[in-house]
This record gives sequence, C-alpha cells and structure tokens, in this order.
Amino acid sequence: MMNHLIALPILLPLVTGLGLLLNRDGAAVPRRVVGLSATAALLVVCALLMIQSSSGTIQYYALGDWQPPFGIILVLDRLSALMVTLTALLALGSLCYASAGVDVEGSNFHGLFQLQLMGINGAFLTGDLFNLFVFFEVLLIASYSLLMHGGGKARIHSGFHYVVLNLAGSALFLIGLGVLYGTLGTLNMADMAAKVPGLDSSRLVLAEAGAMLLLVVFGLKSAILPLYFWLPRAYASAPAPVAALFAILTKVGIYAILRVFTLIFGPQAGSLANIAQPWVWWLSLATLALGGIGVLAARDLRTQVAYLIIISVGTLLAGIGMNSLGSHSALLFYMVHTTLVTGGLFLLADTIAHQRGKAGARIVRGRAVEQVALLGTLFFVGALTVAGVPPFSGAVGKALILQSATPGQQVWLWPILLLSSLAAIVALSRTGSTLFWRVSGGGSRERSDKDIHEAGPLRTAGLMLLLGASPLLVAFAGPLSEYTDATADQLADHEAYIQAIIERDKTGGGS
Repeated sequence: MMNHLIALPILLPLVTGLGLLLNRDGAAVPRRVVGLSATAALLVVCALLMIQSSSGTIQYYALGDWQPPFGIILVLDRLSALMVTLTALLALGSLCYASAGVDVEGSNFHGLFQLQLMGINGAFLTGDLFNLFVFFEVLLIASYSLLMHGGGKARIHSGFHYVVLNLAGSALFLIGLGVLYGTLGTLNMADMAAKVPGLDSSRLVLAEAGAMLLLVVFGLKSAILPLYFWLPRAYASAPAPVAALFAILTKVGIYAILRVFTLIFGPQAGSLANIAQPWVWWLSLATLALGGIGVLAARDLRTQVAYLIIISVGTLLAGIGMNSLGSHSALLFYMVHTTLVTGGLFLLADTIAHQRGKAGARIVRGRAVEQVALLGTLFFVGALTVAGVPPFSGAVGKALILQSATPGQQVWLWPILLLSSLAAIVALSRTGSTLFWRVSGGGSRERSDKDIHEAGPLRTAGLMLLLGASPLLVAFAGPLSEYTDATADQLADHEAYIQAIIERDKTGGGS
C-alpha cells in the first residue's frame, strides 16, 4: 500500500491555490483563513513526514502506480523531509505577516503563494530530474507575479531582470537534461546514479557537459558568484512576506547541487566523480567574500539583509565544497537557522520602514519607531544570530562548519568566514545605532493616528515565529544535530538510495 502522505505537500497547496484563484474576488478575511489554515495543515503534514523519515527508510510514491525508472516518483528521505518542513514553517510565518494587510495590495496573492509552495515542495520531493525542471518552472512562474505584487517601478524593474535571467537558466536546464537523457537514457536520479559509473569513454564528455550545465543552472538559482547579481535588487524590492519566502529559493538551488552532485556525480561516479566539488569550493569562498563587502556597502536595511543571504549562500556552498559527512551535516543545521532568521529579518525591515516615515528602510537618520522596545529587541536578537555571535544558533551553525574543515581547507575557510561575520557585525551595529539611536526630533506625540503603523498581532506572530526560532534551535541543537548527522550519512549511502528506488521495484514494492 502506497504512503499517500508523501504526495500531500504538493497536493494540499495545489488544491488550495487553485481554489483561491478561482475565488479571486472573494472577501479578504475568508481567503486569509483558508490560506493560513492550509499552510498550518501543511506544516503538520511535513512534521509527520519528518518523523516518518527519521526511521532511516527511503520511501517513494509512484504517481499512477507507474514504477521507476519509467514513472513519476516522489521520494521521501531525511533530506527531503527536512526541507519541506523548513519551507512550511517559513511560509506560515510569512503568511501571518502578509495577512495583516500586504495581501490586499494586489490580486491573487494567496493563490499564487500556495502555488509557489507547491513548486518548492515538489522540487524537494521529486526523484526525477525532468520533474525537478517542471517544479522549478512552477515556483518561478508564481514568484514572477509575487515579486511584482502591489506594483511600483522598482519592483517591475527588478522583476524584469529576475524573469530574464531565470528564463535563460531554464533554457540551459532543458539543454542539460537533453544531453544527459541522450547519454544515459533516463532522468530518474536513482537510475542515473546506477548508470553513470559504467559509461564508456565515448559518452563521458557528453555526460560531463550535461552535468556542468546543471551546475551553472543550480548556481544561478542559489546565487553563487558570479551569478548572484540579480538577488540583492530583486529581494530588496519584493514585498516583505514574499522576500521572506524567497529566503528558501536559494536553498532550492543548494539542495539541487547537494542532491545531484552527491548522488549522481558523487564519489562512486567513476571518471565523473566529484566533478563539481572544486568549482563549488572556490566559488563559495569568493561568494562569501563579496557578500561581506556587500553587507558593509549597503545603505538600505532590505538590501543589507539580501547580502546577508549571499553570505549564507557562500557558507552553505562551502559546506558542499568540503565534501565530507561532517560538512554536509553542518550545512544542513546552518541552513535551517539562516533560512528562518533572514526571512524574519525581511519582515522586521518592513515593520521598521513603516514606522520611520519617509526614511523608510534607508540606513539614515529618521524619526523614532513606535515600538522601540519590541523592534529593538528583535533586531538585536536577529543581528547577533545572523552574524554568528554566541549563544545564538548562527554561532552553533558556523562553529560546526568551521570544525568540519580539514587543515588544508581551514587555511582558506576560517579567515574568509570569520571576516565575513565580522563585516556583518560591523554593518549591523552601524545599522542598529542609526535606526534606534540616531533619531530626529519629534516623537510619537507629533504624529497623527494615520501615520502610526504599529505591528499588530498577525505581524508580531510572523516576526516571533521566524526570529524566535533561533533560541529554540540552540535549545534543541542536540536532537537537530543528530538528525542532520543521520541525514548526511543517508545522503552518502548511494547504494541504499538506488536499491530503495530501483531494486525495490523488482520485488514489487512501491512505498
């Protein structure tokens, strides 16, 4: 009997999104209730999948009962379960914030939001490269509209560049898939992993070309140097809840690199073993360095948070480039931390901007925020967390990554990662002092009621859900580290993955 629960992270947002789009002219409150309820239910489903995956058994769901390698399959292992759960938690916090009023600034917000969740979850669960392409397109189409939600010149301008670059990436993705399919005769990832080691010399060059095309595409999605220049402007101009959800989009690219270049082109791939590792390693260090420079140079809080995402991308890709069980486990712990905290910082930047009047999110002297105690505390916690200052979760994640480096890797990683963290501390200290201490005269008494934009219950709930995750990650660092250790072990066991998908089919098992 198939485990239908595996398909729910895709089906639930799909059905909800289509229903909300069909009822596009409905009242705002019912749409918010439906969207929030569906996202909360999605979080429960993903948590159940994560518990189920903790047994270590790799399961798959064959759509239409067409068995692999010929049918479309969804695969549940520890890594995919972790990623869909992280996505659902980030989405719930973002949607809480959006339901305070951002959702009514344009049409179809809730429907598109659910369809983007469907695309993200599908990318994490699929066991087939062609369907990875399909889910990439679904999430990108939804993201194009969400990026320009509410309109405005800045959003349209950044959205145009975002669309053009991703369309180019999609074309390269399709070409790479064509090359690999012509070489291997399959796009099922388990089947590809089984066939790559036996390639003859006449097909090795084509397979390598297809693999490197995929690396370029995934590098574009994850925003690695020199393919990251689209991200700061796009994320800074997007509506705050959309930018918060976009914090997971770069992780989709990182997940794809981790999955494809450990399973298919990993140590067991013969002549093509670890072909991406040198590229990812050196480019990740360069991404880290330029991310630190960008954080120092930013003159807007939203842009600064976008460059903090660039730093996190470099850190995560360095974990892939080090190519060890310890580095893979460390990057997964760090991924949970950085996704939630940077998403929360985008929401916080928007709240601060609304309360500062004309100064907005620019790092210049402006009027004092209304809720200085609440927002100042959240900024303090978020800044220390994202910069990696003890005792917050960022320090734990970065310490794990630094410890996983070999002596030869430490020479490069330690100074670059520590300097980028120092750059974040300096930049965020300057930002915090400017936003909360260097304020102009005229307090809240001189403001009319219509000028006050206090964060209500929904916005506060979204902020607390994402930024409040840091203390919880520290409190439960032991169990989470055990899970990420087991995930890294499972990711390295290529034969177990292949046997669970291909060999199990021979015995008639489907889930």
